[in-house]
Amino acid sequence: MLCPDDNLKVFAGNANPQLAQDIARELGVTLGKILVSRFSDGETRVRIEESIRGADVFIIQPTCPPVNENLMELLIMCDAFKRASAGRIVPIVPYYGYARQDKKINPREPISAKLVADLIRHAGADRIFAIDLHAGQIQGFFDAPVDHLPAGPLIARYLRSKGLYDGNIVVVSPDVGGVERATMLAEELATPLAIIAKRRPEPNRAEVLEIIGDVQGKVAIMIDDMIDTAGSITEGARALKERGAREIYACATHGILSGNAVERLAAAPITEVVITDTIPVPPEKRIPKLTVLSVATLCARAICRIHRDESVSQLYETF
Repeated sequence: MLCPDDNLKVFAGNANPQLAQDIARELGVTLGKILVSRFSDGETRVRIEESIRGADVFIIQPTCPPVNENLMELLIMCDAFKRASAGRIVPIVPYYGYARQDKKINPREPISAKLVADLIRHAGADRIFAIDLHAGQIQGFFDAPVDHLPAGPLIARYLRSKGLYDGNIVVVSPDVGGVERATMLAEELATPLAIIAKRRPEPNRAEVLEIIGDVQGKVAIMIDDMIDTAGSITEGARALKERGAREIYACATHGILSGNAVERLAAAPITEVVITDTIPVPPEKRIPKLTVLSVATLCARAICRIHRDESVSQLYETF
């Protein structure tokens, strides 16, 4: 997938340098020259080291942990490109942080997903690209176009290559809120659907109440947008095992893997955990049962289509 063009510039912050390199390789371009460092007091320092006047500038910068540092890098980079007279500024944010705070659950709480959207827009972004936002309505938080694509087809392709489709398979949503995502994967794999009903007594803690659907003797494939502390996935896996699931796979787009998530996954009755590289996974977290799929080709094709003013939604239909 080559898209060489002198008017196309791709830059990267420090959030996911390997993904940025892979995307640039897919596009057939070299990453732009930019200095993103720190002053002695910890403030972010940015200096663009080449002309970008009038160019389409794409910034590869997921707002993954450390979220606040990577977000500030993105905002300051957008401001720098705006003041350097870029023609169009498009942050490529495969993982959008603060997305779980997309509504007020209790009184006197912020809607941080909206705040971050406003910050990115006012910093100079003309449009934004994201993969599997935690909630689809976050697209409406931006006063600019949002290109939003799911990673479900990428995960489905991998599962089909392993023979996990049709037959004695069931796709499982780990909560009621993820039914739409699970339904899409179930359609891709031509399998039935099951739902885990749970409650969250507090953030990052889940309790399984019931499983809706038949999982007895079947290979269960759980699908979610992210694995953070892995509490929901591992509790769901144990509940599926207790109800007779023969084998369990856990899939998610974003592998945050915070706290003791890796230890939980290693101890859980899960055959394989499938995630993507929207968030970098350090070597110490790459346990044998973890598979990381690349979104570089998806991002590169999206960048090429945005640059050429072509339909990005058609990319979902063909990817």
